[in-house]
Parts: sequence; structure tokens; C-alpha cells
Amino acid sequence: MIDPAAEVPSPAAVPWYRLCAQRFGRVLPLKALGTTAFISLFFWAYLHVLHNPGAAVTTMPTTALDEWVGFRPEAFWLYASLWFYTSLPPALTRCWRELVGYGAAIFAVCAIGVGVFAVYPTAVPMFEIDWALHPSFAILKRVDTAGNAFPSLHVATAVFSAIWLDRQLRETGAGRGVRGFSALWCLGIVYSTLATKQHVAFDVGGGLLLGAALGALSLRWVPAWVARRR
Repeated sequence: MIDPAAEVPSPAAVPWYRLCAQRFGRVLPLKALGTTAFISLFFWAYLHVLHNPGAAVTTMPTTALDEWVGFRPEAFWLYASLWFYTSLPPALTRCWRELVGYGAAIFAVCAIGVGVFAVYPTAVPMFEIDWALHPSFAILKRVDTAGNAFPSLHVATAVFSAIWLDRQLRETGAGRGVRGFSALWCLGIVYSTLATKQHVAFDVGGGLLLGAALGALSLRWVPAWVARRR
């Protein structure tokens, strides 16, 4: 059984990226199967609620920030990078207990978001954009339509992941440059939700609150839960 507190050799003796590689290899089959199952379950619930709203759909209002952040088609790649970014924290968990704790926490983030979508369906406004001129958005528009807007789970999961990644990178001895890059990546994803017009500022604010709150709470609860079961 792997001791989740053990990083052998210590961060001082081994470069941070090697310690990350060691973490990545731990319980790898469980990580792969768990991540696949979680994403499949999430999309089933997300799309079911999206296509079967439980009430009249409310169009989210725009703000001056939405006007200031214009449409930037090149931000599509930042938007899409969320799926790689959010795969990093579970990959860097140290043992199956920590992986399960992380899974429960990110499940709570998504469950709260989907729950809000179910009882309060929302959509972004119809922006005056000719999407036919931007073929890279075709798949996105078929899957992630204007619905399920508030709170932005794109933002919530990015912020949640950033909080976990910062903790994991500090544990492996990564410097401020690496941790800063992670934070900037998260900010880029948040920005992309506005720049691709998939969300408006109110959606982003709701996602920020949800991701930050559950991220902070989970980093208090999960390590304590893991430590009690060594």
C-alpha cells in the first residue's frame, strides 16, 4: 500500500517534474477508468438537462464587461484546453484514497452546477456572430450550445483544478514560474468563456464562486480524510 504522505525521494532530492511523473504512474488504471466514467456520466447528465429544461429558459443579461471582451475566435483553443487542464489534478493524486476524495469533490462541483441548470435553466443571448465563418466552433455549437449558462461549469472546474494543481505543484517542489503558468492557464480559460461568447459575466462570476468555494473546502477535507485512513 502506498503511503499518500510519502514522496520518496524528497522534493529536495528529485526535480519536481520527476515527482509529478511518479505520481502520474500511481494507480494509473484506476485514474484512467475513473476519469472516463466520470466524464461519461457528467455529459449524460449535462446533455439531458440541456435538452430537457424543467422550466422556462431565462436569457442571461450582459454587462459592460461582455461588451469590452469582444468575440475572439482564436480563444477557442484556450476554451477547449479545459479538458486537458482538468485532467491534471486527478493524474497527480498520490494514492487511490486521494483520487476518490478528489473525485467526490469535483463530483460535488458538477452536481451543484447541473442541479442549478435543472431548476433554473438559463442561456446566453443570441450574439450577432456568423458562426458559419468559424468552422472550428461547429462541434462546440452542436454539443455545448447556448444553454446551461449559469453558473459556468467551464469556469468552475477550471478554478477548482487550479486550486488543486497549485497545492500539488507546491508539494512536488515546483517553483513559482510553473505555478504561475498554471494560474495564467486557468485565467486564460476563464477569459475564453467570454471571448468565445459561450458565457456572459454573470455566468463567470457564478462559476468562480462555485469552483473557489469547493476547491478550498476540498483541500481541507480530502487530506484529513486520507490521513485518518492510513
